[in-house]
Amino acid sequence: MHDNLGLPGPVPGPAAAIRLVWVYPDLLSTYGDRGNLLVLVRRAGLRGMAVEVAGVNSDQQVPGDGDIYLLGGGEDLPQVLAARRLRADGGLAAAASRGAVIFAVCAGYQIIGAEFAGAEGEAVPGLGLLDIRSSRGEQRAVGEITAEVDPGLGVPRLTGFENHQGVTWRGPAARPLAAVLDGVGNGDGTEGAYGGRVIGTYLHGPALVRNPGLADLLLGWVAGPLPPVDPRQEELVRQLRTERLASRGATA
Repeated sequence: MHDNLGLPGPVPGPAAAIRLVWVYPDLLSTYGDRGNLLVLVRRAGLRGMAVEVAGVNSDQQVPGDGDIYLLGGGEDLPQVLAARRLRADGGLAAAASRGAVIFAVCAGYQIIGAEFAGAEGEAVPGLGLLDIRSSRGEQRAVGEITAEVDPGLGVPRLTGFENHQGVTWRGPAARPLAAVLDGVGNGDGTEGAYGGRVIGTYLHGPALVRNPGLADLLLGWVAGPLPPVDPRQEELVRQLRTERLASRGATA
């Protein structure tokens, strides 16, 4: 488990390309979270950075040489199966131990914690990569969410869509990713969590499409300081962010 609460410095730059690993799309790709992979590819490409993409299904070994690992959302039974196979595989845990970036959404967020609730509410062991525990709340959180990011991360306000019944608690080795302005998030006024280079969130939308600053944070942890993107390439996402935040009475 990561116990570094400070901001990580960049991993030494990749020799040829940033390696993105989309983990178990056959189990954890229910809510369009593949968009997180696509936006990382795009934002790296807009800066002239080469990218290699590996999609790893649940019957395949998770490679240990990735730079950024992405996990998406999923239903209860696939989530339990994914957690079981990832524990047995060991590849994601090994990657986290050497400092790879992990970005996990909803079911994936719960999986990288110490435990979560299974299909019948039973406690299921997670991977222990982030110091969190999740259980099932009484009501389902469905709808738009906005949240103010931990200032130390230097990322603008988050916007997203949540659809979960999870309640998540942080241990001392995890910080809240953001403070909820509108919505539910973890259930305690915070949204998501992070420790070292591991980030988890309940945000769909997809999260990195709606929040390019968060995508750039992940890329920067791998490649170091990033050159700016041509503003003309940002117009559509700027419009999306303005529209989504305005719908909740917030501004970018």
